[in-house]
Amino acid sequence: MPAVTVENPLTLPRVAAPADAVSRPVLGVTTAPSGFEGEGFPVRRAFAGIHYRHLDPFIMMDQMGEVEYAPGEPKGTPWHPHRGFETVTYIIDGIFDHQDSNGGGGTITDGDTQWMTAGSGLLHIEAPPEHLVVSGGLFHGLQLWVNLPAKDKMMAPRYQDIRGGSVQLLTTPDGGALLRVIAGELDGHAGPGITHTPITMVHATLAPGAELTLPWREDFNGLAYVLAGKGTVGTERRPIHLGQTAVFGTGGSLTVRADDKQDSHTPDLEVVLLGGRPIREPMAHYGPFVMNTKDELMQAFEDFQKGRLGTVPAVHGMTEEGPQEA
Repeated sequence: MPAVTVENPLTLPRVAAPADAVSRPVLGVTTAPSGFEGEGFPVRRAFAGIHYRHLDPFIMMDQMGEVEYAPGEPKGTPWHPHRGFETVTYIIDGIFDHQDSNGGGGTITDGDTQWMTAGSGLLHIEAPPEHLVVSGGLFHGLQLWVNLPAKDKMMAPRYQDIRGGSVQLLTTPDGGALLRVIAGELDGHAGPGITHTPITMVHATLAPGAELTLPWREDFNGLAYVLAGKGTVGTERRPIHLGQTAVFGTGGSLTVRADDKQDSHTPDLEVVLLGGRPIREPMAHYGPFVMNTKDELMQAFEDFQKGRLGTVPAVHGMTEEGPQEA
């Protein structure tokens, strides 16, 4: 980790918060519990225990792995439905194949992102390709759920394959951090992901002892999740490490710093920075559906059961699975 990098970050555009920006305080740091998803791949539930008012428009995020699979061990998810939100699957190491009942599909690997807008609903499956199942190997990624406002929940499904080479690369004034803007924008530099709900998603790598203070839209919330390593968040230098999420308060900038010494197997601090404009609408979430009301949830389940969200392509010789969270 990570797949997308450069030899000399100082060749990249540099970003920093203006000196008069109000620093966002750290409201809290939570530790993600571990569990299993789909057919049994290990995950950390990054947002568990965080109140939705701090997450909006984000719903949940799982860190998948990091795990070194033996031959025959790689796992994915069975066919399952979604409606009412977007799934963002970011693969840092390894390979995932995606297929949906809407005709979409593709392979994402080593820094690629698959951005699927479920909208009115579809069925999809995510699984390692057969050759990876046979050989085993390293697998590590994220899946983020982004809510859609009521006006967009029943839009036609679509998905974007965002190749790792297309992300916007930036650095800090001293070159101590490499920033990958996957979606949204940072200081006027736009990432390739097209979003219905305004958000910013950045994967940052900080060298030991490096600090970044970034401008952050004041109408966005602010979250930082540590993929690997250890450091501090906020100007108050609140400690944070692998598997922890920091929630920031209001302000015009946020600060993250890498500890001077990292573990031998983790040379840098790896952190995902997220911000989005809160939707501030009622949310009804159950399993694979995210709607505004309980009645809409019930309608989603009925539509799934009656095949209105699509059918599994016959080539797989499979039938739909019951609703499952992915």
